[in-house]
Amino acid sequence: MHMADALIAPAVAGTMYAASAFAAGYSIKKIKEEDEFKKIPTMGVMGAFIFATQMLNFTIPGTGSSGHLCGGMLASALLGPFAGFLTMIGVLLVQCLLFADGGLLALGCNIWNMAFYGCFVGALLIWKPMMKNGASRAKIIAASVLGSVITLQMGAFSVSLETLLSGITELPFSVFVATMQPIHLAIGLVEGLITAAVLIFVQEARPEMLWGVAEEAKSAKLSKGWTLGVIAVIAAFFGGVVSHFASAFPDGLEWSMEKVAGTTELEAAGSAYDTAANIQDATSLLPDYAFASGNGGTSFSGIVGALVVVIVVVGVSMLIRTNRKRAQK
Repeated sequence: MHMADALIAPAVAGTMYAASAFAAGYSIKKIKEEDEFKKIPTMGVMGAFIFATQMLNFTIPGTGSSGHLCGGMLASALLGPFAGFLTMIGVLLVQCLLFADGGLLALGCNIWNMAFYGCFVGALLIWKPMMKNGASRAKIIAASVLGSVITLQMGAFSVSLETLLSGITELPFSVFVATMQPIHLAIGLVEGLITAAVLIFVQEARPEMLWGVAEEAKSAKLSKGWTLGVIAVIAAFFGGVVSHFASAFPDGLEWSMEKVAGTTELEAAGSAYDTAANIQDATSLLPDYAFASGNGGTSFSGIVGALVVVIVVVGVSMLIRTNRKRAQK
């Protein structure tokens, strides 16, 4: 559901950058107030896991479309809405700048559509209330599926609304939204099951790592380090091996565009688009997760991208922590 720049007018892009920046600023303020810096290792590992898993497009049977994990619901169920949101920003930023996945002008939209709803709506309005009296497998599955479906529906609707406000006439709102919502319902169901599988593993291995869950007497089976280590190994396997076998079908957004406009790519002209494109051309060392020669590169991109996400997420989080300590002196 990464939007390209051609889908967004500069005014809409600026508005969504402002909205996403406000949410990011508020998240930084909250993690400082609540001293959530002990979550930094988990933020790094989960950022890498979400990055790697987003490379695994799965086919939606009978549609000719594919989908991939967004990750906001998963991140916030382990990190809470604020640390989860900042982690998701790290993932989307690396995808945009290093791999040209999603437009730079549209980055504010992509952060809002793919991270804000999952981390704030999913965590605060769905996950936390359902876990108030403790977690069980059934409750984790229900919250994961419900949260993923609802927040992905909100994200898909926002994409359609943003194109409407941007005056993209090739994508008439009523037709586009009627195409976007059903396909992302199917994608949301699969994302919910993937999210539930990871969270059930964490519940069994280290139950106190689940965010917003009432204290339980259930004993941990693995240390926190081992739990994160297992997730990191899975991320490396997904990014370095399984990503090579990802579905080649267009994702839900591209599929919807092809159905409505007859193409997965639209054109846009103007200085804002040219500037954004020039910046991405300079920063994207592995555009579309491939070498410049076009031969391979997917597995390499999966490993390198996951490592860069860890560096970005952990590095920025430590800078925020250092800034907080200086402010307290």
